[in-house]
Amino acid sequence: MDSASQDDAELKALSQALHQLYDPVLDETVPARLHARQRWRAIAIAAGWVIAGICVGTLAGWQLHASRSMVALQTEVPGFVKRAAVAHATYSPEVRHPVEVSAEQEQHLVAWLSKRLGAQVRAPKLDALGYSLVGGRLLPGDNGPVAHFIYQTEKGRRITLYVRTEGTENRETAFRYATEGNVKVFYWIDRKIGYALSSADLGREDLIKVANAVYQQLNP
Repeated sequence: MDSASQDDAELKALSQALHQLYDPVLDETVPARLHARQRWRAIAIAAGWVIAGICVGTLAGWQLHASRSMVALQTEVPGFVKRAAVAHATYSPEVRHPVEVSAEQEQHLVAWLSKRLGAQVRAPKLDALGYSLVGGRLLPGDNGPVAHFIYQTEKGRRITLYVRTEGTENRETAFRYATEGNVKVFYWIDRKIGYALSSADLGREDLIKVANAVYQQLNP
């Protein structure tokens, strides 16, 4: 039973118990000298029911508000993260043309992408984790040009790193997690650069290990 159903069951039980306790009292014959006292008792009981109703309404409202907040947090994914997932799904399956510039020309690739983005771009070394650089390409983004790097294992599993410049400087570097279809994405923003690491093969825990390695190299 979820928390909302449990709360409803407890409130229903409380309501029944209050009825059993006080309904017989309301049906009793009351001496004249106690009419005033009885009237006040009835008023007090009625007030109690009103307060209980307010509490139930408040609880229900809070639960609905919390649900809306949770949904909002799940759906408010930055546009560049969705673009990163689409880029991964588009280029990672390619066998013959996954990149524009191969890893054999890494120095040229990095210099070219850095010039086009207007910021220093680097391709992290992930060989210790079993991933070698395949190469990269330039992509259009919602905020200008984007750098897109592809890495793969010896078995052909691929991850992609999507790098874009930000319109404003952001000092919050905490990782965020999102899924788009079967693509899992860890993303973060460091000052004026946004990063999104994507995979359709790795689980969340394995992907965050790679994300940490990327972050540590880009922020020594």
